[in-house]
Amino acid sequence: MATVFPFSAIVGQDEMKLALLIAAVDPKVGGVLAFGDRGAGKSTAVRALAALLPKMKVVVGCRYNCDPDLPKAFCDECREKEKHGKLKTAQVPVPVVDLPLGATEDRVVGALDLERALARGEKAFEPGLLARAHRGFLYIDEANLLEDHLVDLLLDVAASGENVVEREGLSIRHPARFVLVGTGNPEEGELRPQLLDRFGMSVEVKTPDDLPSRMEVVRRRDAFESDPAAFLAAWTKEEAKLRKKITQARERLPEVTVSDAALERAATLCMRLGTDGLRGELTLMRAARALAAIEHAKHVTDEHLKKIAPSALRHRLRRNPLDDAGSTVRVDRAIVEVFG
Repeated sequence: MATVFPFSAIVGQDEMKLALLIAAVDPKVGGVLAFGDRGAGKSTAVRALAALLPKMKVVVGCRYNCDPDLPKAFCDECREKEKHGKLKTAQVPVPVVDLPLGATEDRVVGALDLERALARGEKAFEPGLLARAHRGFLYIDEANLLEDHLVDLLLDVAASGENVVEREGLSIRHPARFVLVGTGNPEEGELRPQLLDRFGMSVEVKTPDDLPSRMEVVRRRDAFESDPAAFLAAWTKEEAKLRKKITQARERLPEVTVSDAALERAATLCMRLGTDGLRGELTLMRAARALAAIEHAKHVTDEHLKKIAPSALRHRLRRNPLDDAGSTVRVDRAIVEVFG
């Protein structure tokens, strides 16, 4: 496995890092889309998060990473194994699966295992990338360049949490719940609105515009490439602290409360911005609750809502021909109007 730059060593990009941490604490938030300048650390942050995440518990030998503590969500293979005795479990790294732009549909959803079909004459299913990403992260670099037929597939699976394969005489259904993480450069085109709406949070990634930050980015990257082992050793404690922070936030999350007043503020903000549907309120509430858990708070406050609102809402705004302000400016303006 390639050596990965430490998450805690990334300079700046606070909005992107916070959004990724929130998605790691509560996958129900719905994933993260990071759009911005080339070479600003988008892919580095995603891969760094993968190395940072605490390990997860799985059924040994399961091709879909089934959770042994949730038998109701077992795949068919684990249900069959369970009938014949207690399942063995193990701790494994959380999967972060890359979805290449040129991937075929068979590679993504799975297909007939040709080797077994030719050698034994058996019809067997070979799981695809969606199966590997279950309970983990599905990462799409240059998400705005993804082919339409793959976008349609992702929309179906993201909505149902299940991958259904009906082809070549196979009829397979398996769980496929993952956090969708996408990166891209807006100069190369926009995302389809349907896919854009599936991302819980959207963050803007910009090249640092102050001299000390730019110098520190280059200094750390050069140190990492010169001696990766020494650089990783120097950041081991910070990485351990951040990993512990994620674990503790996950444990605190069910105890964080959202008052009716906080819900009213969230709904009022979404109404002021004219967001379509109710996904904006749901994402804002979930993200604020995860943020509160990260910050050791027992209740969601106005500060939590204000801090996460741009990431949760900027990509849900309708185009307004009478307002040429950017989406971030419009959200900030609405925050001032609602919260004062």
